[in-house]
Amino acid sequence: MTGKIEELLARVEQFNAKTAAEVEEFRIRILGKKGELTALMEEFKSVAPELKRELGQRLNALKNAAQQRIADLREQVQNAASAAAAHIEDKSRPGTAEELGSRHPISLVKNEIIEIFSRLGYTVAEGPEIEDDHHVFSALNFAPEHPARDMQDTFFIERNPDILLRTHTSSIQVRTMERQKPPLRVICPGRVFRNEAISYRAHCIFHQVEGLYIDEGVSFADMKQSLLYFAKEMFGENTVIRLRPSYFPFTEPSAEVDVSCSLCGGKGCNVCKGTGWLEIMGCGMVDPNVLEASGIDPKRYSGFAFGMGVERIAMLKYGVRDLRLYFENDVRFLHQFDSAL
Repeated sequence: MTGKIEELLARVEQFNAKTAAEVEEFRIRILGKKGELTALMEEFKSVAPELKRELGQRLNALKNAAQQRIADLREQVQNAASAAAAHIEDKSRPGTAEELGSRHPISLVKNEIIEIFSRLGYTVAEGPEIEDDHHVFSALNFAPEHPARDMQDTFFIERNPDILLRTHTSSIQVRTMERQKPPLRVICPGRVFRNEAISYRAHCIFHQVEGLYIDEGVSFADMKQSLLYFAKEMFGENTVIRLRPSYFPFTEPSAEVDVSCSLCGGKGCNVCKGTGWLEIMGCGMVDPNVLEASGIDPKRYSGFAFGMGVERIAMLKYGVRDLRLYFENDVRFLHQFDSAL
């Protein structure tokens, strides 16, 4: 047993630690209830009576040496930490660059769209993502048999078919018309939901920004000039637009808006499918039935509305080819937008 005591004493005297955790681990290993010194104490109970005096003194010396070594190491570690902290607090020391995160490309484009239209006097309006049939469809002149109400396009709440996840942010426009009197000039950003298969060009969740302007004497020419201004601000001064006739239940006349392809300069490429044009949004003059459903006199007021997908604009602006990249949170993809903050 004498040899075990001497061997343990030597290890105690030679032990060093750099952290408080290492000191505590050493204390438990030597002095803990299941430690090596405790095991020697148990063995001490069975030694011959004539050896107890000598071995007892050696064990006490070992215990005192271990406790003193632990106390010294704790003080040593604490002093080292204090010195490091004092060194960090040196105001004259050069700073280190912190790695900054980046905004998501959807947020970047959405904020840019809002900023552009704010220069034209538009304010931001918001509304709930869980909506009722009236604000999403009925108040927007959708017929009861309109295919957009079908489960293939819309997520309805099973226990209450009148409640659904909004399929467009036009519902915010309806709530704004119900709540405020003209003149109205609002832009409505938000997340929308449609029951679609996920692919590189479609997703069941996406983001829209819609706009609404209602006042006396608002014309189609006003709408065209506003959208031309937006296109030039978003895609560059040389951008031109064209309006193609289309149909939407809540506007009449209606149009699809195309911008000249910035990648090929309108000459035709694989992105614009050789046409030189890229579709970015739908628009039109607000249908009188929509105005009347929200308590606005269509004989006195007129207006226009437009809506665009933020993912679509971001794809065109940044050359993103796969819609799914926006939702995967891959830092390799997101770090590409660090400089766009």
